[in-house]
Amino acid sequence: MQKYLPVFLALLLLACGNGSKKGAGTGERVLTVTIEPQRFFLEQIVGDRFTVNTLVPPGGSPETYAPPPSVMMDLGKSERYFQVGGLGFEDAWSRRLEEINPDVTVVNCSRGIDLMEGHGHHHDEMEGHGHNHNHGDKEGHADLHEGLDPHVWTSPRAMKPFTRRMLEEVVAIDPGNDALYRANYEQLMQLIGRVDSTVQLLLKEDLPSRSFIIYHPALGYFARDYGLHQFSIEFEGKSPSPSQLKELVDIARREKINTVFIQKGFDRKNAEVIASEIGAELFVIDPLAYRWDEEMIRIATILARETDE
Repeated sequence: MQKYLPVFLALLLLACGNGSKKGAGTGERVLTVTIEPQRFFLEQIVGDRFTVNTLVPPGGSPETYAPPPSVMMDLGKSERYFQVGGLGFEDAWSRRLEEINPDVTVVNCSRGIDLMEGHGHHHDEMEGHGHNHNHGDKEGHADLHEGLDPHVWTSPRAMKPFTRRMLEEVVAIDPGNDALYRANYEQLMQLIGRVDSTVQLLLKEDLPSRSFIIYHPALGYFARDYGLHQFSIEFEGKSPSPSQLKELVDIARREKINTVFIQKGFDRKNAEVIASEIGAELFVIDPLAYRWDEEMIRIATILARETDE
């Protein structure tokens, strides 16, 4: 790394564009987040006092994303980098980002939150089959930190302490606007509370099934909070074998599952096969969408829909 650092820094200086800049703020002060839902939360707090950049662009995968030099350069302008905590991109690149931008303070927004085990299902139907949510790449970087599920932003309840860490850091670097940020934060708490109440109401009644299938197991916290059961198509971060697909189909029939989710940008083939086999409907969702509130309610609305059964 030391050998190539001078060349890499030269590339940074020559790089043009700002591919990671997604914020609408007009101020010159910059903050950076990993994914778009974080930008949504942070912009509710800071308003136009900061520009908020997102490292992983819309449509990108936090598990496989590799930041170009221009993104590294933009991070160096930030006063804080807010990580989700434990995402594949963050684990794989955190040390390199810190080496290139040693003056940027890194904040783990998930610190203090009770994290779940990184299983691709919500209970022990597949016990003994190793059906864990554990993305890995050729260098051995994992989606999960020590086997924990990083997808905390799908839990409205977890977003209260998550965004509180954001607030505290913003106030620390700009204490003169403390009252503004705290007022904005209270409004954000009301919005998160409304999302939570709406989802609870949608999923309160008896559903045809309280289980669902999803390609990449990103809704574990959502399922936990609202009494649902998540089953993933991925097997240890890879496409399932025919025997694993059959096992999942058997579970789906037993659980009377009528909903199969596929995340935006993922290969639909296996999801379509399973949905067709069990007579379920297939829906494309985007847990990484900027409008976090709308997407959480949309997912709940899909699960609460009336079916022909």
